[in-house]
This record gives sequence, C-alpha cells and structure tokens, in this order.
Amino acid sequence: MREDNDLSQQQIASAIGITQRKYSYIETEIQPLTDELLVRLADHYNVSIDYLLMQTDNPRRLK
Repeated sequence: MREDNDLSQQQIASAIGITQRKYSYIETEIQPLTDELLVRLADHYNVSIDYLLMQTDNPRRLK
C-alpha cells in the first residue's frame, strides 16, 4: 500500500510513530509486525486489518 500511494518508508514510519529503520525491518520481515502497529497502519490507511493481511479484497472497515 505504501508504494501504491507513492509514500516513503519515512512518511509511514512517522505517521505511525516508529523509526524508518524499524519500518524497514517490518517490511523486509526482519522484525514482526505487532498488533499495535497493525492497528496504527489500518488507521492510517483507513482500511480493515483483514485487508492489510490480505484476507479480503474489500478495504472497507466495519463499524
């Protein structure tokens, strides 16, 4: 999603409150994505967690 939106790792890292290095480690699967960061990413992109985890093609969040 980051690349599809032409965003840098630094931009996303800043938006979710982590360093660019930590974000890079998450993208390259050196460090696991925590539940807390998954929620922050879903909030940032305004999509469901299932969409981020590729469990659905529907990005819409349930209320």
